[in-house]
Amino acid sequence: MFARRVQEMLRSPLFRLGTRSSPRTSGRIVPVGSSATAGGKIALLERGIILSSVAYLAFETYKWKRGQTVVHASIKVEDIVEQADYLYGSGETIKLYELLSQYKDRNDAELLWRLARAARDMALLSTTPRDEKKRLVYESFDCAKKALEVDELCWAAHKWYSICLSNVGDYEGIKTKIGNAYIVKEHLERAKELNPKDATTIHIIGVWCYMFADLPWYQVKIASALFGTPPSATFEEALTYFLQAEEVDPHFYSTNLLFLGKTYLKLKNKSLALDWLTKAKDFPARSDEDIEVQKEATDLLKSLGEKI
Repeated sequence: MFARRVQEMLRSPLFRLGTRSSPRTSGRIVPVGSSATAGGKIALLERGIILSSVAYLAFETYKWKRGQTVVHASIKVEDIVEQADYLYGSGETIKLYELLSQYKDRNDAELLWRLARAARDMALLSTTPRDEKKRLVYESFDCAKKALEVDELCWAAHKWYSICLSNVGDYEGIKTKIGNAYIVKEHLERAKELNPKDATTIHIIGVWCYMFADLPWYQVKIASALFGTPPSATFEEALTYFLQAEEVDPHFYSTNLLFLGKTYLKLKNKSLALDWLTKAKDFPARSDEDIEVQKEATDLLKSLGEKI
């Protein structure tokens, strides 16, 4: 029962993030406040703004003229990244994966972490066969690991290494998954250190803290017996990260609003819990995940006696 509880916990939004979570910008460290990444540009790119439809059409025409063959030497990394970010923002998961797979042997962190993300997104597709899902999960981890080896200062590589490492744990058993939790947080914190303006990284750390703070005392005791010293955290720590994510990018993610409400409930602050849960309920639904958030927030509000 404990193992099932932990497995469900570790499959929460923390490790489902990805389809909307990573800025379509350089994963390298950039000074805070730079107009290239901070604030406006990241916020816009996070919402899937099309970067260059003209460039993308030109790229497709190029492939057609070359009989669908891409001459790697003639295309700059910046051009590939732009095409990849266009496809990512358009939700073209399969095309994105096919594009980036052509460059998997390039030792470029910007391409590799994007391929890691694309492979993971492919694994999450309902149409992907089970065996293929496993292969894609391991491929995503290998790409993220290679991205880190190429450029240890690439914050996005740290972020996706942590997410992909957790996904690999789904195939290697609960004990490995728990043991990897320390490494997951370590790389998330490194990503945050390198880029303190990525709201999603901050949110994920908050969810990590919330999950382990939410373990009942008797399950912590069982975990200690099975795994030695299990990861631990407090709801106060989780709240700090969720609030920080909101400060960096207000209302950037419906799940962050929901977790703020749930965390305040855990801290027995009903007034603030109602406020954030209402915001989560009223958040415009742009994805299936947003719809799920709206439903959970609505159910929690009703359980607290609110009339919806």
